[in-house]
Amino acid sequence: MGKILTIARRELAGYFFSPLAYVVGALFLCVCAFKFAPPPGFWAGPREWFILVPHQQASFRGLFEMMGTAMTIAAPLLTMRLVSEEYRSGTIETLMTAPVTDTQVILGKFLGVMGFYLILLAATLIFLALMFVYATPDVGVVIMGYVGMVLLGAAFLAVGVFASTLSRYQLLAAAGSIVILAIFQLLAGSVASHTTAPISEIAARINTSTYMSNFARGLFDSRGLVFFLSLTGGFLFLSIKTLESRRWR
Repeated sequence: MGKILTIARRELAGYFFSPLAYVVGALFLCVCAFKFAPPPGFWAGPREWFILVPHQQASFRGLFEMMGTAMTIAAPLLTMRLVSEEYRSGTIETLMTAPVTDTQVILGKFLGVMGFYLILLAATLIFLALMFVYATPDVGVVIMGYVGMVLLGAAFLAVGVFASTLSRYQLLAAAGSIVILAIFQLLAGSVASHTTAPISEIAARINTSTYMSNFARGLFDSRGLVFFLSLTGGFLFLSIKTLESRRWR
């Protein structure tokens, strides 16, 4: 466990020296801020899309759903360098001969990016503080929404780690991750709506938007819990096996 935490601390520290991490974090928070409290010029537009606008009921549900969609892009950008950079720089050979296992490497890198994501998620608490000042949010919705975001974030970041093990090119890893996440986040919902059983049922079961929507409404979705944990564990397992395969090349 000590080696995993050492790798995790190294990766987490690396994010604070990465301009891309700051750009992704800033854009993520700016999108959240625009969704939460738009400039007055937008009040005359589609007001129901925003949260904190005059004479409209304020709910955190829309913010959680929007953050879930934004992670389709943010997660690949945060994870694309994790293993790809090791391939590109050649340090993967040193890492493989070090006294650490492939499992420890993958879990350490995953925990590192997960730590940065949790810090980013914690920054959105400023919106919750403002909500308590200007409105009366449903505490149950807030708690379940953040639980859902932690689970969804872990699953999406695990997909990103897996994509990063497949290529030495960071942009290619990011593109692959976006495609996989789009299948779970967007395509599955479209297929479920425009097909018949059993295809529609299968698509509905892998649609991450449905599970996140339930958490955002304040519901504890046990199926969503199992799905997100399975997705996280499954893609971390694939990442470990992909890294192991390089030892025999």
